[in-house]
Amino acid sequence: MSSLSMLGAYGSWASSLAGEGPNFLSFRHTHWTDPAAWRPAARRRFRERVAMPDTDGAGDVRTGRQYEYDGLQVEELSWQLPYGPRTEAVLLKPAGAQGPLPGVLALHDHGGHKFHGWQKITRTDDEQNAVNIDHQQRAYGSAPWANRLARRGYAVLVHDAFAFGSRRVRIADVPAAIRDGMEEIESEDPAYIAAYNRWAGGHESTLAKSLLSAGTTWAGVWLAEDLYALEALCGRDDVDGQRVGIGGLSGGGLRTVYLAGLDDRVRCAACVGMMTTWRDLLLHKSHTHTWMIYVPHLPTEMDYPDILGMRTPLPTLVQNNTEDPLFSLDEMRRADVMLRQVYEKAGAAGNYRCAFHAGEHKFDIAMQEEAFDWFDRWLAES
Repeated sequence: MSSLSMLGAYGSWASSLAGEGPNFLSFRHTHWTDPAAWRPAARRRFRERVAMPDTDGAGDVRTGRQYEYDGLQVEELSWQLPYGPRTEAVLLKPAGAQGPLPGVLALHDHGGHKFHGWQKITRTDDEQNAVNIDHQQRAYGSAPWANRLARRGYAVLVHDAFAFGSRRVRIADVPAAIRDGMEEIESEDPAYIAAYNRWAGGHESTLAKSLLSAGTTWAGVWLAEDLYALEALCGRDDVDGQRVGIGGLSGGGLRTVYLAGLDDRVRCAACVGMMTTWRDLLLHKSHTHTWMIYVPHLPTEMDYPDILGMRTPLPTLVQNNTEDPLFSLDEMRRADVMLRQVYEKAGAAGNYRCAFHAGEHKFDIAMQEEAFDWFDRWLAES
């Protein structure tokens, strides 16, 4: 790896901050021998650091339009959290499916595209916005992966994350001084969507600083809202709450790391295109990422892979791309070593798998098939 650093002449000092050995709240640390003793301590501190906002009092899930599309039963859902606009979501399952199905919470990506959320990984109509057609072509091999997984016999819930889709920041709701000439327009025109996404990208630092000023983190807001969605999925009569998984690419992979690391209701996880180390971000790749990953003080206590490792021995798949510009390949491989050490120390080496695929940042058809087979292995009825 290059000795050059994002911090320039401060790189050597930054490297010394990152250190080499496992931090105290990593199960790799010699202090810990029993996962049952380590996990509650690590999760307790993780909760403190991520500082999730309170979602008590959120409204019940409301079912809207229901219809069939491309062999799937589609339910448009929404719920009201204690803050912001209603969260919109969609539930996909095979048309005519009988009995409780295994469920998957499918987490959409960031992708620099905040105007839409759940629509980025689904298709529920023949008329699809050109922006999402292009997005799926670039990131997903032209395939709406939530649909593909649902057709394999799953109930798949996809919801809008904070600041995306129905939860996006509206231009009309912010002071004129930070609108940068943008106007609030109810339009699905690709040119307007592109302009909004540029504005939202620039607004992200302001939004993150505001959240930190409130004593929370962007990661914490995402986690709180994803936990609510997980509860909604597990509580459905048509879903077997004992057979639930989660997964996603990029920002969806980040959300997978945090949610799967914290909640054992996630029986199977697939993190795609979002695994590296804090050292990689510190020295080389912070410029390629959003504020959404960062949790103050946490890197001194556990490395980024250790967050996902908190779920050991539960089944976990990590998929990487060898030419992914968002990460250093050496650090992706180092993260793999860390997770393998966690699972091996817990006596569950067979429950962890890491794969490296050729190409840039993506979750293409071959990767989807590998992930779906992983879900089938662990969530299919025995």
